[in-house]
Amino acid sequence: MARQLDHEARDRAVVEASWRVIAREGMTALTVRSVAKEADLAPSSLRYSFPTQSSVRERAISAVLERLQERVVALPEDAHWGENALLELMPVDGEKHTEAIVWLALEMAAVADVDLQPVRARANAYIRTVCHDVAAWLGSSSEDLVDQLHAFVDGLTLHVVVRDECTPQWAERALRIYLDEVRERIAAGVQN
Repeated sequence: MARQLDHEARDRAVVEASWRVIAREGMTALTVRSVAKEADLAPSSLRYSFPTQSSVRERAISAVLERLQERVVALPEDAHWGENALLELMPVDGEKHTEAIVWLALEMAAVADVDLQPVRARANAYIRTVCHDVAAWLGSSSEDLVDQLHAFVDGLTLHVVVRDECTPQWAERALRIYLDEVRERIAAGVQN
């Protein structure tokens, strides 16, 4: 059991170190050596678990998805579930802001790195599943609404990460206004 805990603690340290490297220097700076230095580990010991640069990238991104899934699953199913689920996808606090930077870096890196495309596809599929569940929570089965929710959340995320004037509070307010408008359209029988 202690060995399992040591492995989990080490994995967490490596993931967090990789996120700091990406947030500070970008995806291209993410190497086994840079993560080892950030985590205060010997590069040779890190290479045992992560033999390639792609394996470090894949683990960093997979960890974002794992944390996102844990948070969404833990949400209470109450009157605010849909809004809260979408907020879990957005950079509305420090940890989620770092995750969003990592996520956006992955999106860009996966354009050219075929090794990252499967993990990107899994993450996007999960985000789409959350958006589908939120559409159902709103009372709609429209795939157009699922597309709109996904695009809206992605857009807010990008703005909060790259534009200083777009604060988490701004994004939360924009999301609430948008969801209120969607509810009104659904109540009026207007398809999205």
